[in-house]
Amino acid sequence: MLIVDSQIHIWENSKMSAHHRQIPTYSEDDALKEMAEAGVDAAVLHPPSTLGEAMNALAVEAVKHHPDKFCILGNFDLQAPDREEIVKNWRQRPGMLGFRFTFNQPHQQSWWTDGSLDWFRAACEREKLPVGLLAGGHMAAFAKIAERHPGMKLHIDHMGRHGGGAAAKDDAAFADLGEMLAVAKYPNVALKLSGTPSYSSEPYPYPNIHKYIRQMFDAFGPQRCFWGTDITRMPCSYRQCVTMFTEELPWLSDEDKRLIMGAALCAWWGWDRVA
Repeated sequence: MLIVDSQIHIWENSKMSAHHRQIPTYSEDDALKEMAEAGVDAAVLHPPSTLGEAMNALAVEAVKHHPDKFCILGNFDLQAPDREEIVKNWRQRPGMLGFRFTFNQPHQQSWWTDGSLDWFRAACEREKLPVGLLAGGHMAAFAKIAERHPGMKLHIDHMGRHGGGAAAKDDAAFADLGEMLAVAKYPNVALKLSGTPSYSSEPYPYPNIHKYIRQMFDAFGPQRCFWGTDITRMPCSYRQCVTMFTEELPWLSDEDKRLIMGAALCAWWGWDRVA
């Protein structure tokens, strides 16, 4: 079974946010070592937007070195003068499949609803570039985006939960789950089942949140659910992030696991690892 992590970060000579490992560098080699130990075949790199566009270049170098192991959902300055050209030429950079944005800075909160990114959404729809968003707390706005741009593939980060160190746990973390499940009606929306262990205060295999994973799976289906970790902020081992899904959720069939653990992600984002 192909196992592809839908989200990891690598960085160099930088300081990540406090909920990630507080080390100056987490390199492609560091990631590959942990992936091999956990039985993970490949991963989608998410250059940390808070560290600037140099992290995009770092991810591109990782793809050049290991094109079968990494692809990228990158980011850029959405207010850049040449922003339209950047989107148009995005796939010219090795490994760049699409975009991922968090919009977690104060000045970006209005971007969900003020129309200032209408150009970007239209451009991504035109260029067939998928977009991932940290949409927790903005699900109503996210739903409107999905409805207005049916030709754009969107995905929701971290199960639609609030990311970062301030995220709630246990039942409190899933109090607004119904709002996100309603978005599953849009066929152009997928869901990353990433960061799952971080939303439980119980020990592995985090049984108190399995019921919520089941609700998400039932709503989106195996072809629109993508396993992932965000490993540098997980409270458990990389291998446990894998086995939580492959061994501890008995209601997943072998075909469900094949899709969720990697095949569906590659199909949705158009990643041909062999090519």
